Amino acid sequence: MKRIVILISGRGSNMQAIAERCADQRWPAQVVAVVANRPDAAGLAWAAARGIATAVVEHRAFATREAFDAALAEVIDGFAPDLVALAGFMRILGDDFVRRYEGRMLNTHPSLLPAFPGLHTHRRALEAGCQVVGATVHFVTPALDHGPIVMQGVVPVRPGDDEQALAERVLAVEHVIYPQSVRWFVEGRLRLEGARVHQLDGASQVLM
Repeated sequence: MKRIVILISGRGSNMQAIAERCADQRWPAQVVAVVANRPDAAGLAWAAARGIATAVVEHRAFATREAFDAALAEVIDGFAPDLVALAGFMRILGDDFVRRYEGRMLNTHPSLLPAFPGLHTHRRALEAGCQVVGATVHFVTPALDHGPIVMQGVVPVRPGDDEQALAERVLAVEHVIYPQSVRWFVEGRLRLEGARVHQLDGASQVLM
């Protein structure tokens, strides 16, 4: 049984999607903990109500990123995870932290990486005149919003779309591709080779 720890900063809608699919689809895994960097993160209450352990490592309590990363890693390691999933975790993690979980930490980003890493992805996509946008699930590396891509979901840009409309449709796609990617990981159906991720069953890694 694989052990999943999920990191959040807010409501954790992707965390909820992963936890629900894990239980409903009977993955060989369990979400053993949800950890937040904010004590007011709404997802903590959701997780606790479902019997999932929760913890808070408040970033403002630490003078440096390194100190925060060390404290966060200590808490995570206490749950002995096979996989760490970032789900709306709004802190940049240092290189040492990322390398500690190399090959077993996933993230989702609301763009078709490598396009539009960082913030304000939907605004930038609209300003660039993109006809499609989307979301990407990837293994985390020290380079921000980069790393081997597990799965991508494509969302067409419709006439009249604004940032909010795009954000809602992209998030709905994340709720599909992130749980699917996590399921592949815990079922041993991914192989990471350098910058490429192979789905061993030949399943499509693109949701159109």
